Amino acid sequence: MSLINKLFSTKGGSASGGKKTKKEEAKKESIKEEKKAEAPKKQIILESKILISSHTAEKALMDQKLNHYVFKVSPAANKIMIANEVKKNYNVKVIKVNIVNIPKKARRVGRTKGFRAGYKKAIVTLASGQTIELK
Repeated sequence: MSLINKLFSTKGGSASGGKKTKKEEAKKESIKEEKKAEAPKKQIILESKILISSHTAEKALMDQKLNHYVFKVSPAANKIMIANEVKKNYNVKVIKVNIVNIPKKARRVGRTKGFRAGYKKAIVTLASGQTIELK
């Protein structure tokens, strides 16, 4: 049957002699309009996903005496998002936010080569007299 269909079909692709019906044309036009109507995709971050965890390295723990707190954050987060999230979660006044992108690093186990994941961390400076209880 497929050989017969190939012999009698035309370049238009439909079995009716290559002529397109109004319904087929309307479907194609509506699909084109839907594609045009879609806005460019932006990276959307859920507010609960901005702060990933607190960063508890030795230097980060020493900086807490100076009201500097270090967090691992989402790679797409910016300073304003981070400040707002810290204010909302911990009820403190944020003075300044510094961001550091930690690159991925090559690692090797035997013959297997790979990478340790990179991440973004934020150093948040609080107003004097305010603290955060980190877990």
